[in-house]
Amino acid sequence: MRRILTTLMILLVVLIAGLSSLVLLVNPNDFRSYMVKQVAERSGYQLQLDGSLRWHVWPRLSILSGRMSLTAPGASAPLVRADNMRLDVALLPLLSHQLQVKQVMLKGAVVQLTPQTKAIRDQRAPVAPQGTSLPHEPGDSGWSFDIAGLQVIDSVLVFQHENDEQMTVRDIHLQMEQDDHHQATVDFSGRMNRDQRDLSLRFSAVVQAGNYPQRLDAQLSQISWQLQGADLPAQGISGSGSVNASWQEEAKKLSFSALNLTANDSSLAGDGSVVLGDRPVWALNLQSDKLNLDSLLVRSDMLIGGEAQKAQSAPSKPRPVIANGVSVPPYNSLLGFDGALAMTAKQILWRGLPFTNVTVEANNQRGLLRISQLDGTLANGQLSLPGTLDVRGSTPRAAFQPKLDDIEIGSLLKAFNYPIDMMGKLSLAGDFSGSIIDANHFRRDWQGQANLELKETRTEGLNFQQLVQQAVERSADVQAQENYDSATRLDELTTDVTLNNGILTLNNMNGKSSLMQLTGNGTLNLMKEEGDLQFGIQVTDGWQGQGKLVEILKTTAIPLRVYGKWEALNYSLQVDQILRRQLQNEAKRRLNDWAERNKNTQSGKDVKQLLNKQ
Repeated sequence: MRRILTTLMILLVVLIAGLSSLVLLVNPNDFRSYMVKQVAERSGYQLQLDGSLRWHVWPRLSILSGRMSLTAPGASAPLVRADNMRLDVALLPLLSHQLQVKQVMLKGAVVQLTPQTKAIRDQRAPVAPQGTSLPHEPGDSGWSFDIAGLQVIDSVLVFQHENDEQMTVRDIHLQMEQDDHHQATVDFSGRMNRDQRDLSLRFSAVVQAGNYPQRLDAQLSQISWQLQGADLPAQGISGSGSVNASWQEEAKKLSFSALNLTANDSSLAGDGSVVLGDRPVWALNLQSDKLNLDSLLVRSDMLIGGEAQKAQSAPSKPRPVIANGVSVPPYNSLLGFDGALAMTAKQILWRGLPFTNVTVEANNQRGLLRISQLDGTLANGQLSLPGTLDVRGSTPRAAFQPKLDDIEIGSLLKAFNYPIDMMGKLSLAGDFSGSIIDANHFRRDWQGQANLELKETRTEGLNFQQLVQQAVERSADVQAQENYDSATRLDELTTDVTLNNGILTLNNMNGKSSLMQLTGNGTLNLMKEEGDLQFGIQVTDGWQGQGKLVEILKTTAIPLRVYGKWEALNYSLQVDQILRRQLQNEAKRRLNDWAERNKNTQSGKDVKQLLNKQ
């Protein structure tokens, strides 16, 4: 045992002596010009190393550098700057004064992918004739990264495309290892903060860079991300996923496929591409099993009762503040790209409404968004909502042509916080236009018209038939059948509606049931949640007996006015006037009949003369 320990100690002493001799005999600064030359010859980039190089022997043999920078040919700013750089080198090649770098470690680096750091072609370089290209040699695929490993710690990435706003990724930790065939494994984590929102991202990837820069392929897996901040749900949005991506340098095209992404309890799959240029062109083909928009979006109007009205009249919740202080018009981002979207979703949950079998077809051309298809199913009903959004002018202009068939109106009223307790199957066809696409602006400044039909409706709070019959019972010797229902029921109701800046006008109302018929018109104020409606109620059944007055009531429309706040409606009935008029008319008719039978008598002539005066 003692001999083994003695042998190990001797080996350790020899190793320490060897490393010490190496440090004394080999000066790492001798490799400075070699490294700068190799980088320039293989890539055209300029490597600058500030300060002296020094050895570091534990836990691995390394060369330490102070500040460093890497600048592309003709660029006005460095592509990479770092406070510290460490080169892990192989030991044996150093004995013959050869430098073999196993891994590069950068700490506190700033990587800038901006127009200022982009390589610029030398104007004096020869240009190939138009329509021709120089032949590519097998080894001329472009130098990318010829070192086995790269480690980046506590660093920053700044990205900017042309004149777009800069995006900054902070707290970057990157570990990359590459084989002889330029296939690399990558582990990345970082954080991006923009517009008061914080995005944390982590993923692993396998990158095939053998044809870089002409082509770069990557398979990203174990993606995990979390988004928190302004205008987002309190719990934030988080998820995981995987995707395959490919970059084509000549076409400036980024493609992705096999997308599998989750966000809270939502999922998204599909493929797509973007061609970068002065105006990026997107093409997306997406599918979703479930898309829960209620857990992904924040709505300031999701209040109940009186609080909803306060939210509508109060200023809307401020959007995230842009760092440069410039006010960005709504939907302004549509001006910055062209694109097409095709999407299907088995289930979409929005405002508590469970839509199924949703299909979307849309395209954007220079700020003109055309939604050619937006169809889906809600319960047993169908809906379609095609339209356009034009943001090319100073004010956005939206126009939609909704078509609803047998949609439960009660679920719509509840979803948009209208305090009206009503049930029934709604069918609608119309044309509406406005500026901002949200519920509050629709109540406030949209315009349009539609034809509306309701079937099997039940409106709680007022029973029109019961109101009329009770009023008649108090004014005349007529009895009605007992009815304890507190709701108005109609088999069908049709009307023409017009919306103008929050005022919904209803014209040509016609409704009927087995007990009554109604006509009417009126207005509803969507902002103040109040209305004023005038009805003509004709109760055709529910009376006891078959007297003459009952027959008159069955054919007489009783004026009914319903007005006030939706949560506390008032009404007025003109039963006395109608009954008095009916009795007067009946009396006149009988007197006129008597006068006709006695027209040859003085009494008949006097009655006739009296009736003619009235």
